[in-house]
Parts: sequence; C-alpha cells; structure tokens
Amino acid sequence: MNISVELTLTPLHDDYEPAIIHFIKKLRASKLKVLENPLSTQVYGDYDAVMQVLTVEIKEAFELIERGVLQMKIVKSDRYDYEPHF
Repeated sequence: MNISVELTLTPLHDDYEPAIIHFIKKLRASKLKVLENPLSTQVYGDYDAVMQVLTVEIKEAFELIERGVLQMKIVKSDRYDYEPHF
C-alpha cells in the first residue's frame, strides 16, 4: 500500500533552522521520494518503508530540539505525480 505524508516540523525555540535542515537531509538520504517547499515536506512510498523511516527520523529530530511540534497528514495513495487539473 502506497502513502503520501506531509510533515511540518516546528521547533519552539530560537536557532531552529539546523534541526529542520538535519531532518530534511535525513529524509532525503532515506531513498524515499521526498519533495520540499517552504511550508512542509512531503514523503511518498510504501507504507511500511515510509513509516519505518519516519519513526526513526522523527525521534531523532525530537532529540535535537528543546521543544517542538510535528504535524503529519497521511493520504492512502501515492500523490507524488499529482498535477492540478485547473
């Protein structure tokens, strides 16, 4: 089963950029399909593979920040190739 996941990591302290950059670089290194924009990061792939990577990387990201919020949306389909029809 393929999924699409949208992630927004928001550290709640100053000097937050290094933690976000580290998190995104780790996701890129996972070999999953990853897209970034200024507001969120999207990860696409097989449910088990995506969740295995996210479990490890979210925990590491939380260990690197003092306080923070991670928002996650999961869609049951691979929306990597989505193009608007309007």
